[in-house]
Amino acid sequence: MRYICTGVQAGIEMIEQMAKERNIPDLKGSESLEFLKIDYVNYNFTNIKIHALSFPNTSLAFVPGVGIKALTNHGMANISTNWEVKSPLFQDTGGADLFLSGVYFTGLLILTRNDFGHPTLQLQDCYSQVSHAHVSFSGELSVLYNSFAEPMEKPILKNLNEMLCPIITGEVEALNANLSMLEVLTKMDNYTLLDFSLLNAPEITENNIDLDLKGVFYPLENLADPPFPSVPFVLPERSDSMLYIGISEYFFKSASFAYFTAGAFNVTLSTKEISSHLVQNSQGVGNVLSRIAEIYILSQPFMIRIMATAPPVINLLPGNFTLDIPASIVILTQPENSTVETIVSMDFVASTSVGLVILGQRLICSLSLNRFRLTLPKSSRSNIEVLRFENILSFIIHFGILPLANAKLQQGFPLPNPHKISFVNSDIEVLEHFLLISTDLRYETSLKQQPSFHGWEGLNLISGQWSGNSAP
Repeated sequence: MRYICTGVQAGIEMIEQMAKERNIPDLKGSESLEFLKIDYVNYNFTNIKIHALSFPNTSLAFVPGVGIKALTNHGMANISTNWEVKSPLFQDTGGADLFLSGVYFTGLLILTRNDFGHPTLQLQDCYSQVSHAHVSFSGELSVLYNSFAEPMEKPILKNLNEMLCPIITGEVEALNANLSMLEVLTKMDNYTLLDFSLLNAPEITENNIDLDLKGVFYPLENLADPPFPSVPFVLPERSDSMLYIGISEYFFKSASFAYFTAGAFNVTLSTKEISSHLVQNSQGVGNVLSRIAEIYILSQPFMIRIMATAPPVINLLPGNFTLDIPASIVILTQPENSTVETIVSMDFVASTSVGLVILGQRLICSLSLNRFRLTLPKSSRSNIEVLRFENILSFIIHFGILPLANAKLQQGFPLPNPHKISFVNSDIEVLEHFLLISTDLRYETSLKQQPSFHGWEGLNLISGQWSGNSAP
């Protein structure tokens, strides 16, 4: 699985939104007011909140092989704060507005990978400066306080300039702490685990960031890599969207193999369970069951047991995603006061088309039946009876089994995404041997989940226990 990010400029809006949510440390200091003959005024600004932030002249540029270079100047910010002042003559508290202008920042953000497959960030060459700060006090004595606000602006400015780079560096370190705790091996359900770890450090080019994720499913009790190789693929060069995600055929093949190995494709259905999924069909359940009864002169309830005989075969070709399911089907009955009897056993292949859609941060798949081919033992039934069974069982697969499978598939596959970043204007294409997802990104201030590179909140996660070699 590969992620290629091209929309660096659009990340500026995200940075502005993220800055508004940050807790800014209290600003403390002391200043003498000689013109008022006051030896000192101790001041303390608390509950500092950024309400408006603008970087009208900002550039974010890829530095090939290194990281992302950030540069901004002429930035502005409107900040509200509570204040407290103490001096030999008076002390008071109140509120104030702080307007900053001429904000300048430059730094280099290095992207790497740690030994556990987590992304890591490092800020280098940080330099920041605020050219102007204007304080406006509010309250009953605001006229008095504003008269000596200007002498206080210079030390406030000095403190701010000393604090900015440490604040930014601290935020990067906090983000790394969260990233280092991410679980890159995820329990999907009672059958499989999904490994989304980074295979190597992000590749930085002049135009994009390329992240190579493992994207491999494992049976829950066996963390050995699948017994088939992955095939490298190259994403087309495009720049209309902010993010391009390539999901290889290997990703789906590993899922097919893992679920088959774990026995997830084996199911036994009773007459009642089958009927509940057939009642909406105009041909009616009774017609189908009466055909089986006509062939076998049945009066007893029966069961259908379906078992995959091999992992479903995945094929991704331009505009066409198919899934061929080789399986056996056994029809059983249990006469009253007797043991279970096998009526007939046969093999079949169900060829399905896979529909795809992105909902939120998940890839949702759905199956529709294309062809159904049934094979009976030669000594068992005539060709006419095989054809009759094909029609009956095709009906049951189409209106009974596939709705059950699609209900399970509605849970979808999680797509890795940064904390509070949602996909918008998403599109999906089936290309040769891989899927291509094109999407823009939007920073969501209302999202409440903890920082999660993978967007797997709410799932049971396992960390640091995988084995085997990384798949390319």
